[in-house]
Amino acid sequence: MVQPRLLPYSVPMPQTNLEWKLEVIVLPSTDLDRSMSFYRDNVGFHLDHDVAPAPGIRVIQLTPQGSSCSVVLMQGLGEPGRSPIGGLQLVVRDVEAARAELVARGVDVSPIDRMGEGDASSFIHFSDPDGNGWTVQEIRNRSDWKD
Repeated sequence: MVQPRLLPYSVPMPQTNLEWKLEVIVLPSTDLDRSMSFYRDNVGFHLDHDVAPAPGIRVIQLTPQGSSCSVVLMQGLGEPGRSPIGGLQLVVRDVEAARAELVARGVDVSPIDRMGEGDASSFIHFSDPDGNGWTVQEIRNRSDWKD
């Protein structure tokens, strides 16, 4: 059995059969309708639900095509006035097609940033109306891409 290489500051995790799956990222939003429209209509996320479970509380959940992780926009719960989040990342098979689709949908997208010739070296960037920053990375060779 190969032992994992630990960095000097790493603490080994105990062995477990428990799976940990990232399912939801809560994004700050100052205008829920504007944010919902941006993610649904401009970026192309699927609107899973838009519910008001109690007076003054609204929860909107949207999921990127093919993803098991959703974004949630909320009113009446959480921390009002939170700063925007950066470092959110999507992965696509074809960054040129992804950029063209986002531009056609009205998203202000950066030019393609190619950091080399190999796979996983091309990126585009955009932000939502509240300043939450996204990176889209091209990874062509993944075993879980649908043909």
